[in-house]
Amino acid sequence: MMNDSLEDYLRFAQIERGLSNNTLLSYRQDLLEYFSFLKSLGITTWEVDALIIDSFFAQERDKGKAIASISRMLSSLRKFYQWLFRQNLIKQDPLLRIDSPKKEKRLPTAMSTTEVTKLINMPDTTTDLGIRDRAILETLYATGMRVSEVINLNEDSIHEELHLIKVFGKGSKQRLIPISNVAMSWIKKYQITVRNKTLLESGKFEKAIFLNSRGGKITRQAVWQMIKRYCQLAGINKNVTPHTLRHTFATHLLENGADLRIVQEILGHSDISTTQIYTNLTQKHIMDVYKRTHPRI
Repeated sequence: MMNDSLEDYLRFAQIERGLSNNTLLSYRQDLLEYFSFLKSLGITTWEVDALIIDSFFAQERDKGKAIASISRMLSSLRKFYQWLFRQNLIKQDPLLRIDSPKKEKRLPTAMSTTEVTKLINMPDTTTDLGIRDRAILETLYATGMRVSEVINLNEDSIHEELHLIKVFGKGSKQRLIPISNVAMSWIKKYQITVRNKTLLESGKFEKAIFLNSRGGKITRQAVWQMIKRYCQLAGINKNVTPHTLRHTFATHLLENGADLRIVQEILGHSDISTTQIYTNLTQKHIMDVYKRTHPRI
């Protein structure tokens, strides 16, 4: 019965809430770990008290789980228990008495302009692979899109004359974001010289713009590995991921005077407090410039 209600909830989350496959996978992993914990205690119902919930998270902390991971698991359980309560599968919600852990205040990593330029210039653009990789890197840095958004772009997503891209972000929320002339030119070059040839040779019909060598949609893992490889070749020692380029995009816009609300809109953040973390990075930049340039420091 417990397993049935868990699967019912995940179907509800996918259909009614429009969650992405990656988010659903995270929910499933979190809830199965909690389910396994209950079974280890011999508990055969979701109807538990707050002490059981506390014991579960104490175990997670003992395993060395990061606060961010525990917060995510707590969020997964809150939503699940809210659903159980609405479905009259439990009499009371034990999560109402559980406080969220205090978040670690960690600033995202951002690259310097020099580092970004070195990374973007690394692909060998005399090759098909290099042209594709250059187009992906230009797009990530020019738009601040999540890697999942970039790999899901298709030809209908791009409004070339308006220099806008239609993006479907978290929860299938749609937004229009600008793209630079430089990034647009590399996308067009890739489409004309590489993508069309790849589709013709593979005999596949794929809507996604960015493809692998077999004519299928490129994966998040492939983009992650590509960035790691070029960073190593460029001698960039930072832990750079596709999301680092998103952080860098936002930081560089704010450093150059962009309005916080505009950056929020472009990134697709529903809450401006999520965007405000980048102001800490720009304040650090201001202090660095001040210390470097003032004659009486």
